[in-house]
Amino acid sequence: ATMGATNQAAVAPARAALPFTNRLILANVRVAVLAFAVAAAMAFMQSISRANLELPFRSARMYYMSITAHGVLMALVFTTFFIMALGYAVVQRDNGDIRWPKLAVASYVTALAGTLMTTVTIQSFKASVLYTFYPPMQAHPAFYIGLTLVVVGSWGWTAIVIAGWRAARAANTGRPVSLAMHAMAVTAMLWALATVGVASEMLFQLIPWSLGFTEKIDPLLARTLFWYFGHPLVYFWILPAYMIWYSVLPKLAGGYLFSDPLGRMVFTMFLVLSTPVGLHHQFQDPGIPAAWKLLHTFNTMAISFPSFVTAFTICASLEIAGRLHGGQGLFGWIRKLPWGDPTVSSVLLAMLLFLVGGFGGSINSAYALNGLVHNTAWVQGHFHLTVGSAVALTFMGAAYWLVPKVSGRELELRLLAKVQPFLWFAGMFLFSFANHITGLMGLPRRVFATDYSGAVQAAPWAGLTMMSALGGVVLFA
Repeated sequence: ATMGATNQAAVAPARAALPFTNRLILANVRVAVLAFAVAAAMAFMQSISRANLELPFRSARMYYMSITAHGVLMALVFTTFFIMALGYAVVQRDNGDIRWPKLAVASYVTALAGTLMTTVTIQSFKASVLYTFYPPMQAHPAFYIGLTLVVVGSWGWTAIVIAGWRAARAANTGRPVSLAMHAMAVTAMLWALATVGVASEMLFQLIPWSLGFTEKIDPLLARTLFWYFGHPLVYFWILPAYMIWYSVLPKLAGGYLFSDPLGRMVFTMFLVLSTPVGLHHQFQDPGIPAAWKLLHTFNTMAISFPSFVTAFTICASLEIAGRLHGGQGLFGWIRKLPWGDPTVSSVLLAMLLFLVGGFGGSINSAYALNGLVHNTAWVQGHFHLTVGSAVALTFMGAAYWLVPKVSGRELELRLLAKVQPFLWFAGMFLFSFANHITGLMGLPRRVFATDYSGAVQAAPWAGLTMMSALGGVVLFA
Protein backbone atom coordinates (compact mmCIF):
# COMPACT_ATOMS: atom_id res chain seq x y z
CA ALA A 1 0.00 0.00 0.00
CA THR A 2 2.86 2.37 0.83
CA MET A 3 4.52 1.63 -2.52
CA GLY A 4 1.23 2.26 -4.33
CA ALA A 5 0.78 5.61 -2.59
CA THR A 6 4.37 6.55 -3.45
CA ASN A 7 3.82 5.62 -7.12
CA GLN A 8 0.62 7.68 -7.26
CA ALA A 9 2.42 10.66 -5.75
CA ALA A 10 5.18 10.30 -8.34
CA VAL A 11 2.76 10.00 -11.25
CA ALA A 12 0.70 13.08 -10.30
CA PRO A 13 3.43 15.68 -10.95
CA ALA A 14 4.50 13.80 -14.08
CA ARG A 15 1.01 14.20 -15.51
CA ALA A 16 0.92 17.86 -14.50
CA ALA A 17 4.28 18.38 -16.19
CA LEU A 18 3.13 17.32 -19.66
CA PRO A 19 4.72 19.51 -22.34
CA PHE A 20 2.60 22.37 -23.68
CA THR A 21 2.03 20.71 -27.07
CA ASN A 22 0.87 17.48 -25.44
CA ARG A 23 -1.69 19.41 -23.40
CA LEU A 24 -2.77 21.29 -26.53
CA ILE A 25 -3.25 18.00 -28.42
CA LEU A 26 -5.33 16.54 -25.57
CA ALA A 27 -7.41 19.73 -25.31
CA ASN A 28 -8.35 19.45 -28.99
CA VAL A 29 -9.16 15.75 -28.60
CA ARG A 30 -11.43 16.53 -25.63
CA VAL A 31 -13.48 19.01 -27.65
CA ALA A 32 -13.68 16.54 -30.54
CA VAL A 33 -14.92 13.73 -28.28
CA LEU A 34 -17.45 15.96 -26.49
CA ALA A 35 -18.80 17.17 -29.83
CA PHE A 36 -19.01 13.55 -30.96
CA ALA A 37 -20.95 12.65 -27.80
CA VAL A 38 -23.57 15.38 -28.28
CA ALA A 39 -23.87 14.60 -31.99
CA ALA A 40 -24.31 10.88 -31.23
CA ALA A 41 -27.16 11.67 -28.85
CA MET A 42 -28.81 13.73 -31.59
CA ALA A 43 -28.44 10.81 -34.03
CA PHE A 44 -30.00 8.44 -31.51
CA MET A 45 -33.07 10.71 -31.32
CA GLN A 46 -33.30 10.70 -35.12
CA SER A 47 -33.12 6.90 -35.24
CA ILE A 48 -35.91 6.56 -32.69
CA SER A 49 -37.95 9.15 -34.57
CA ARG A 50 -37.49 7.37 -37.90
CA ALA A 51 -38.72 4.19 -36.23
CA ASN A 52 -41.97 6.11 -35.58
CA LEU A 53 -41.92 5.40 -31.85
CA GLU A 54 -44.25 7.66 -29.88
CA LEU A 55 -41.93 9.32 -27.40
CA PRO A 56 -42.58 12.52 -25.42
CA PHE A 57 -39.88 14.55 -27.15
CA ARG A 58 -40.72 13.45 -30.69
CA SER A 59 -41.71 16.39 -32.89
CA ALA A 60 -40.75 17.92 -36.21
CA ARG A 61 -39.13 20.81 -34.32
CA MET A 62 -36.92 18.44 -32.33
CA TYR A 63 -36.15 16.29 -35.39
CA TYR A 64 -34.80 19.12 -37.57
CA MET A 65 -32.87 20.63 -34.67
CA SER A 66 -31.23 17.25 -34.08
CA ILE A 67 -30.35 16.84 -37.76
CA THR A 68 -28.64 20.25 -37.75
CA ALA A 69 -26.78 19.60 -34.49
CA HIS A 70 -25.69 16.12 -35.59
CA GLY A 71 -24.40 17.31 -38.97
CA VAL A 72 -22.58 20.41 -37.72
CA LEU A 73 -21.01 18.79 -34.66
CA MET A 74 -19.97 15.59 -36.44
CA ALA A 75 -18.93 16.91 -39.85
CA LEU A 76 -17.42 20.25 -38.81
CA VAL A 77 -16.53 20.31 -35.10
CA PHE A 78 -15.50 16.72 -34.32
CA THR A 79 -13.44 16.37 -37.47
CA THR A 80 -11.78 19.81 -37.30
CA PHE A 81 -10.66 19.55 -33.68
CA PHE A 82 -9.41 15.97 -34.07
CA ILE A 83 -7.50 16.85 -37.24
CA MET A 84 -5.93 19.83 -35.46
CA ALA A 85 -4.78 17.45 -32.70
CA LEU A 86 -3.25 15.11 -35.30
CA GLY A 87 -1.52 18.01 -37.05
CA TYR A 88 0.10 19.24 -33.85
CA ALA A 89 1.18 15.67 -33.01
CA VAL A 90 2.87 15.22 -36.40
CA VAL A 91 4.68 18.59 -36.22
CA GLN A 92 5.83 17.84 -32.68
CA ARG A 93 7.13 14.43 -33.69
CA ASP A 94 9.10 15.72 -36.67
CA ASN A 95 10.35 19.05 -35.26
CA GLY A 96 10.44 18.49 -31.51
CA ASP A 97 7.74 21.11 -30.93
CA ILE A 98 5.37 23.47 -32.73
CA ARG A 99 6.08 27.10 -33.60
CA TRP A 100 3.95 30.00 -32.34
CA PRO A 101 2.37 28.43 -29.23
CA LYS A 102 0.47 31.66 -28.46
CA LEU A 103 -1.17 31.49 -31.89
CA ALA A 104 -2.09 27.85 -31.18
CA VAL A 105 -3.81 28.86 -27.92
CA ALA A 106 -5.61 31.76 -29.60
CA SER A 107 -6.76 29.45 -32.40
CA TYR A 108 -8.05 26.87 -29.93
CA VAL A 109 -9.93 29.44 -27.86
CA THR A 110 -11.42 31.08 -30.97
CA ALA A 111 -12.61 27.77 -32.43
CA LEU A 112 -13.96 26.63 -29.06
CA ALA A 113 -15.88 29.89 -28.56
CA GLY A 114 -17.34 29.52 -32.05
CA THR A 115 -18.33 25.93 -31.32
CA LEU A 116 -20.13 26.88 -28.11
CA MET A 117 -21.92 29.79 -29.80
CA THR A 118 -23.05 27.60 -32.68
CA THR A 119 -24.15 24.68 -30.47
CA VAL A 120 -26.17 26.86 -28.11
CA THR A 121 -27.87 28.57 -31.06
CA ILE A 122 -28.82 25.24 -32.66
CA GLN A 123 -30.10 23.73 -29.45
CA SER A 124 -32.14 26.86 -28.79
CA PHE A 125 -34.08 25.98 -31.98
CA LYS A 126 -32.80 29.14 -33.71
CA ALA A 127 -30.76 27.48 -36.46
CA SER A 128 -32.53 24.40 -37.82
CA VAL A 129 -31.04 24.96 -41.27
CA LEU A 130 -29.30 21.56 -41.49
CA TYR A 131 -25.60 20.94 -42.06
CA THR A 132 -25.82 22.47 -45.57
CA PHE A 133 -26.56 25.95 -44.25
CA TYR A 134 -27.26 27.86 -47.45
CA PRO A 135 -30.38 29.92 -48.28
CA PRO A 136 -33.31 30.16 -48.58
CA MET A 137 -33.44 28.87 -44.97
CA GLN A 138 -32.10 31.44 -42.53
CA ALA A 139 -30.51 30.93 -39.11
CA HIS A 140 -29.87 33.28 -36.21
CA PRO A 141 -26.75 35.46 -36.78
CA ALA A 142 -24.97 33.73 -33.88
CA PHE A 143 -25.00 30.47 -35.86
CA TYR A 144 -23.11 31.97 -38.80
CA ILE A 145 -20.79 34.02 -36.58
CA GLY A 146 -19.97 30.94 -34.49
CA LEU A 147 -19.10 28.85 -37.54
CA THR A 148 -16.99 31.72 -38.86
CA LEU A 149 -15.03 31.70 -35.59
CA VAL A 150 -14.43 27.94 -35.97
CA VAL A 151 -13.00 28.54 -39.44
CA VAL A 152 -10.87 31.50 -38.27
CA GLY A 153 -9.53 29.40 -35.40
CA SER A 154 -8.60 26.62 -37.81
CA TRP A 155 -6.60 29.08 -39.92
CA GLY A 156 -4.13 29.53 -37.05
CA TRP A 157 -3.64 25.76 -37.00
CA THR A 158 -3.14 25.84 -40.78
CA ALA A 159 -0.35 28.42 -40.43
CA ILE A 160 1.37 26.42 -37.67
CA VAL A 161 1.31 23.15 -39.66
CA ILE A 162 2.64 24.79 -42.83
CA ALA A 163 5.36 26.54 -40.80
CA GLY A 164 6.25 23.17 -39.26
CA TRP A 165 6.46 21.61 -42.71
CA ARG A 166 8.78 24.40 -43.90
CA ALA A 167 10.97 23.99 -40.81
CA ALA A 168 11.19 20.24 -41.38
CA ARG A 169 12.21 20.79 -44.99
CA ALA A 170 14.89 23.29 -43.94
CA ALA A 171 16.26 20.90 -41.33
CA ASN A 172 16.34 17.93 -43.72
CA THR A 173 18.05 19.40 -46.76
CA GLY A 174 18.57 16.78 -49.43
CA ARG A 175 15.84 14.40 -48.32
CA PRO A 176 12.06 14.71 -48.09
CA VAL A 177 10.11 15.29 -44.91
CA SER A 178 8.28 12.33 -43.41
CA LEU A 179 5.21 11.07 -45.23
CA ALA A 180 3.06 12.04 -42.22
CA MET A 181 4.34 15.63 -42.36
CA HIS A 182 3.82 15.71 -46.12
CA ALA A 183 0.23 14.53 -45.64
CA MET A 184 -0.59 17.06 -42.90
CA ALA A 185 0.93 19.93 -44.92
CA VAL A 186 -1.23 18.97 -47.91
CA THR A 187 -4.27 18.82 -45.59
CA ALA A 188 -3.52 22.30 -44.24
CA MET A 189 -3.03 23.74 -47.74
CA LEU A 190 -6.25 22.15 -48.97
CA TRP A 191 -8.13 23.55 -45.95
CA ALA A 192 -6.77 27.05 -46.55
CA LEU A 193 -7.89 26.87 -50.17
CA ALA A 194 -11.33 25.38 -49.51
CA THR A 195 -12.37 27.64 -46.63
CA VAL A 196 -12.14 30.69 -48.86
CA GLY A 197 -15.53 29.66 -50.26
CA VAL A 198 -17.42 29.24 -46.99
CA ALA A 199 -15.78 32.29 -45.41
CA SER A 200 -16.88 34.40 -48.40
CA GLU A 201 -20.41 33.01 -48.18
CA MET A 202 -20.74 33.75 -44.46
CA LEU A 203 -18.94 37.10 -44.29
CA PHE A 204 -20.38 38.73 -47.41
CA GLN A 205 -23.79 37.05 -47.67
CA LEU A 206 -25.17 35.09 -44.73
CA ILE A 207 -24.09 37.26 -41.78
CA PRO A 208 -25.24 40.60 -43.32
CA TRP A 209 -28.47 38.91 -44.45
CA SER A 210 -29.22 37.37 -41.04
CA LEU A 211 -28.51 40.72 -39.32
CA GLY A 212 -30.92 42.50 -41.65
CA PHE A 213 -28.25 44.64 -43.33
CA THR A 214 -29.21 43.27 -46.74
CA GLU A 215 -32.72 42.32 -47.78
CA LYS A 216 -31.85 39.81 -50.51
CA ILE A 217 -28.94 37.58 -51.46
CA ASP A 218 -28.20 35.37 -54.44
CA PRO A 219 -29.04 31.77 -53.38
CA LEU A 220 -27.25 30.20 -56.35
CA LEU A 221 -24.03 32.07 -55.56
CA ALA A 222 -24.36 31.09 -51.89
CA ARG A 223 -24.82 27.42 -52.80
CA THR A 224 -21.88 27.51 -55.19
CA LEU A 225 -19.59 29.09 -52.60
CA PHE A 226 -20.71 26.51 -50.06
CA TRP A 227 -19.97 23.58 -52.36
CA TYR A 228 -16.66 25.13 -53.41
CA PHE A 229 -15.88 24.41 -49.75
CA GLY A 230 -18.28 21.53 -49.12
CA HIS A 231 -16.73 18.85 -51.29
CA PRO A 232 -13.05 19.61 -50.58
CA LEU A 233 -14.19 19.35 -46.96
CA VAL A 234 -14.58 15.61 -47.64
CA TYR A 235 -10.89 15.41 -48.48
CA PHE A 236 -10.00 17.53 -45.43
CA TRP A 237 -11.58 14.68 -43.46
CA ILE A 238 -10.17 11.80 -45.46
CA LEU A 239 -6.54 12.91 -45.89
CA PRO A 240 -5.68 12.71 -42.16
CA ALA A 241 -7.40 9.31 -42.11
CA TYR A 242 -5.23 8.28 -45.06
CA MET A 243 -2.21 9.61 -43.16
CA ILE A 244 -3.02 7.15 -40.37
CA TRP A 245 -3.49 4.37 -42.90
CA TYR A 246 -0.10 5.09 -44.50
CA SER A 247 2.03 6.12 -41.50
CA VAL A 248 0.61 4.28 -38.48
CA LEU A 249 -1.28 1.19 -39.64
CA PRO A 250 1.58 -0.72 -41.39
CA LYS A 251 3.78 -0.47 -38.27
CA LEU A 252 1.01 -1.45 -35.84
CA ALA A 253 0.15 -4.37 -38.14
CA GLY A 254 3.74 -5.60 -37.81
CA GLY A 255 5.05 -4.71 -41.26
CA TYR A 256 6.06 -1.68 -43.29
CA LEU A 257 4.66 0.60 -45.97
CA PHE A 258 4.80 -0.92 -49.46
CA SER A 259 5.68 2.37 -51.22
CA ASP A 260 6.45 5.79 -49.73
CA PRO A 261 6.56 7.58 -53.15
CA LEU A 262 3.08 6.30 -54.05
CA GLY A 263 1.79 7.78 -50.80
CA ARG A 264 3.33 11.18 -51.56
CA MET A 265 1.81 11.12 -55.04
CA VAL A 266 -1.63 10.32 -53.60
CA PHE A 267 -1.66 13.29 -51.22
CA THR A 268 -0.34 15.68 -53.87
CA MET A 269 -3.00 14.57 -56.36
CA PHE A 270 -5.73 15.26 -53.81
CA LEU A 271 -4.45 18.80 -53.35
CA VAL A 272 -4.46 19.45 -57.10
CA LEU A 273 -7.82 17.81 -57.89
CA SER A 274 -9.93 18.39 -54.78
CA THR A 275 -11.32 21.89 -55.35
CA PRO A 276 -12.82 21.73 -58.87
CA VAL A 277 -15.33 18.98 -58.04
CA GLY A 278 -18.00 20.71 -55.92
CA LEU A 279 -20.47 21.39 -58.72
CA HIS A 280 -21.47 17.74 -58.86
CA HIS A 281 -23.51 18.58 -55.75
CA GLN A 282 -25.42 21.06 -57.93
CA PHE A 283 -26.35 18.84 -60.87
CA GLN A 284 -30.01 19.67 -60.23
CA ASP A 285 -29.42 23.45 -60.06
CA PRO A 286 -30.70 25.06 -63.28
CA GLY A 287 -28.46 28.14 -63.00
CA ILE A 288 -25.17 26.32 -63.67
CA PRO A 289 -24.22 25.61 -67.31
CA ALA A 290 -24.03 21.96 -68.35
CA ALA A 291 -20.41 22.39 -69.46
CA TRP A 292 -19.32 23.20 -65.90
CA LYS A 293 -21.24 20.21 -64.57
CA LEU A 294 -19.52 17.98 -67.13
CA LEU A 295 -16.07 19.34 -66.18
CA HIS A 296 -16.70 18.64 -62.51
CA THR A 297 -17.91 15.14 -63.37
CA PHE A 298 -14.59 14.39 -65.10
CA ASN A 299 -12.61 15.89 -62.21
CA THR A 300 -14.56 13.86 -59.66
CA MET A 301 -13.87 10.66 -61.59
CA ALA A 302 -10.18 11.64 -61.79
CA ILE A 303 -9.92 12.09 -58.04
CA SER A 304 -11.03 8.48 -57.60
CA PHE A 305 -7.61 7.44 -58.93
CA PRO A 306 -5.55 8.34 -55.82
CA SER A 307 -8.06 6.41 -53.71
CA PHE A 308 -7.59 3.32 -55.91
CA VAL A 309 -3.81 3.74 -55.52
CA THR A 310 -4.32 3.97 -51.75
CA ALA A 311 -6.37 0.77 -51.75
CA PHE A 312 -3.56 -1.03 -53.60
CA THR A 313 -0.73 0.40 -51.47
CA ILE A 314 -2.35 -0.22 -48.09
CA CYS A 315 -3.51 -3.73 -49.02
CA ALA A 316 0.02 -4.54 -50.18
CA SER A 317 1.41 -3.18 -46.89
CA LEU A 318 -1.05 -5.29 -44.89
CA GLU A 319 -0.17 -8.38 -46.89
CA ILE A 320 3.49 -7.82 -46.07
CA ALA A 321 2.60 -7.64 -42.36
CA GLY A 322 0.40 -10.73 -42.52
CA ARG A 323 3.01 -12.81 -44.33
CA LEU A 324 5.75 -11.67 -41.93
CA HIS A 325 3.57 -13.17 -39.19
CA GLY A 326 3.24 -16.50 -40.98
CA GLY A 327 0.24 -16.00 -43.25
CA GLN A 328 0.07 -18.64 -46.00
CA GLY A 329 -1.98 -19.05 -49.16
CA LEU A 330 -3.86 -16.44 -51.14
CA PHE A 331 -5.74 -14.87 -48.23
CA GLY A 332 -4.20 -16.54 -45.18
CA TRP A 333 -2.30 -13.35 -44.34
CA ILE A 334 -5.59 -11.60 -43.46
CA ARG A 335 -6.12 -13.88 -40.45
CA LYS A 336 -2.61 -13.11 -39.19
CA LEU A 337 -3.24 -9.37 -38.89
CA PRO A 338 -3.58 -8.14 -35.27
CA TRP A 339 -7.37 -7.82 -35.23
CA GLY A 340 -7.26 -7.62 -31.43
CA ASP A 341 -5.50 -4.25 -31.55
CA PRO A 342 -8.37 -1.68 -31.45
CA THR A 343 -6.49 0.78 -33.65
CA VAL A 344 -5.76 -1.83 -36.31
CA SER A 345 -9.26 -3.31 -36.29
CA SER A 346 -10.84 0.17 -36.44
CA VAL A 347 -8.87 1.07 -39.54
CA LEU A 348 -9.38 -2.31 -41.24
CA LEU A 349 -13.15 -2.15 -40.72
CA ALA A 350 -13.22 1.51 -41.77
CA MET A 351 -11.52 0.57 -45.03
CA LEU A 352 -14.01 -2.24 -45.72
CA LEU A 353 -16.95 0.16 -45.31
CA PHE A 354 -15.20 2.84 -47.36
CA LEU A 355 -14.77 0.37 -50.20
CA VAL A 356 -18.55 0.47 -50.72
CA GLY A 357 -18.82 4.19 -49.96
CA GLY A 358 -16.25 5.04 -52.61
CA PHE A 359 -18.20 3.25 -55.35
CA GLY A 360 -21.34 5.03 -54.18
CA GLY A 361 -19.52 8.34 -54.57
CA SER A 362 -18.81 7.54 -58.22
CA ILE A 363 -22.56 7.06 -58.74
CA ASN A 364 -23.30 10.40 -57.06
CA SER A 365 -20.89 12.20 -59.36
CA ALA A 366 -22.31 10.75 -62.60
CA TYR A 367 -24.90 13.20 -63.97
CA ALA A 368 -27.56 10.70 -65.08
CA LEU A 369 -27.23 8.45 -62.03
CA ASN A 370 -27.19 11.43 -59.68
CA GLY A 371 -30.70 12.29 -60.83
CA LEU A 372 -31.85 8.89 -59.59
CA VAL A 373 -30.44 9.15 -56.05
CA HIS A 374 -30.54 12.94 -55.49
CA ASN A 375 -32.07 13.86 -52.11
CA THR A 376 -32.94 10.24 -51.32
CA ALA A 377 -31.88 8.08 -48.39
CA TRP A 378 -29.06 6.83 -50.64
CA VAL A 379 -27.17 10.08 -49.91
CA GLN A 380 -27.20 9.67 -46.14
CA GLY A 381 -26.20 6.02 -46.56
CA HIS A 382 -23.24 7.05 -48.71
CA PHE A 383 -22.26 9.89 -46.39
CA HIS A 384 -22.12 7.61 -43.37
CA LEU A 385 -19.85 5.16 -45.16
CA THR A 386 -17.38 7.96 -45.95
CA VAL A 387 -17.22 10.49 -43.11
CA GLY A 388 -19.12 8.20 -40.72
CA SER A 389 -16.88 5.18 -41.31
CA ALA A 390 -13.67 5.83 -43.24
CA VAL A 391 -13.08 9.00 -41.20
CA ALA A 392 -14.92 8.62 -37.88
CA LEU A 393 -13.98 4.99 -37.24
CA THR A 394 -10.36 5.67 -38.23
CA PHE A 395 -10.25 8.66 -35.87
CA MET A 396 -11.75 6.60 -33.03
CA GLY A 397 -9.12 3.94 -33.58
CA ALA A 398 -6.41 6.59 -33.80
CA ALA A 399 -7.55 7.99 -30.45
CA TYR A 400 -6.89 4.61 -28.82
CA TRP A 401 -3.29 4.94 -30.01
CA LEU A 402 -2.74 8.71 -29.81
CA VAL A 403 -4.21 9.62 -26.42
CA PRO A 404 -2.15 7.11 -24.37
CA LYS A 405 0.99 8.07 -26.30
CA VAL A 406 0.50 11.81 -25.74
CA SER A 407 -0.75 11.58 -22.15
CA GLY A 408 1.76 8.98 -21.00
CA ARG A 409 -1.00 6.71 -19.68
CA GLU A 410 -2.27 3.21 -20.41
CA LEU A 411 -5.44 2.73 -22.45
CA GLU A 412 -8.34 2.15 -20.05
CA LEU A 413 -11.15 -0.38 -20.64
CA ARG A 414 -9.13 -2.13 -23.33
CA LEU A 415 -11.64 -4.96 -23.75
CA LEU A 416 -14.37 -2.44 -24.56
CA ALA A 417 -11.99 -0.75 -27.00
CA LYS A 418 -11.52 -4.09 -28.77
CA VAL A 419 -15.29 -4.63 -29.08
CA GLN A 420 -16.22 -1.07 -30.09
CA PRO A 421 -14.97 -1.11 -33.72
CA PHE A 422 -16.96 -4.26 -34.46
CA LEU A 423 -20.10 -2.77 -32.89
CA TRP A 424 -19.64 0.32 -35.07
CA PHE A 425 -19.14 -1.83 -38.16
CA ALA A 426 -22.31 -3.82 -37.46
CA GLY A 427 -24.38 -0.71 -36.77
CA MET A 428 -23.11 1.07 -39.86
CA PHE A 429 -23.73 -1.98 -42.02
CA LEU A 430 -27.39 -2.07 -40.94
CA PHE A 431 -27.84 1.69 -41.17
CA SER A 432 -26.08 2.49 -44.43
CA PHE A 433 -27.05 -0.50 -46.51
CA ALA A 434 -30.72 -0.12 -45.56
CA ASN A 435 -30.52 3.53 -46.61
CA HIS A 436 -28.85 2.70 -49.90
CA ILE A 437 -31.63 0.25 -50.78
CA THR A 438 -34.51 2.52 -49.72
CA GLY A 439 -32.85 5.41 -51.55
CA LEU A 440 -32.97 3.42 -54.78
CA MET A 441 -36.63 2.77 -54.00
CA GLY A 442 -37.29 6.51 -53.75
CA LEU A 443 -37.32 7.15 -49.98
CA PRO A 444 -36.68 10.91 -49.49
CA ARG A 445 -34.17 12.01 -46.87
CA ARG A 446 -34.62 14.70 -44.20
CA VAL A 447 -38.36 14.07 -43.87
CA PHE A 448 -39.84 13.90 -40.36
CA ALA A 449 -43.24 12.41 -41.17
CA THR A 450 -43.12 8.66 -41.74
CA ASP A 451 -46.65 8.17 -43.11
CA TYR A 452 -45.77 9.84 -46.45
CA SER A 453 -49.43 10.86 -46.83
CA GLY A 454 -50.41 7.23 -47.26
CA ALA A 455 -48.50 6.82 -50.53
CA VAL A 456 -48.66 3.26 -51.86
CA GLN A 457 -44.98 3.17 -52.84
CA ALA A 458 -43.99 3.93 -49.22
CA ALA A 459 -45.18 0.56 -47.87
CA PRO A 460 -41.98 -1.38 -48.82
CA TRP A 461 -39.85 1.23 -47.03
CA ALA A 462 -41.17 0.37 -43.55
CA GLY A 463 -39.13 -2.76 -42.82
CA LEU A 464 -35.87 -1.31 -44.12
CA THR A 465 -36.48 1.92 -42.19
CA MET A 466 -36.73 -0.14 -39.00
CA MET A 467 -33.45 -1.86 -39.94
CA SER A 468 -31.86 1.56 -40.40
CA ALA A 469 -33.17 2.66 -36.99
CA LEU A 470 -31.76 -0.51 -35.39
CA GLY A 471 -28.40 0.29 -36.97
CA GLY A 472 -28.57 3.76 -35.43
CA VAL A 473 -29.19 2.28 -31.99
CA VAL A 474 -26.20 -0.10 -32.37
CA LEU A 475 -24.03 2.83 -33.53
CA PHE A 476 -25.07 4.80 -30.45
CA ALA A 477 -24.14 1.83 -28.24
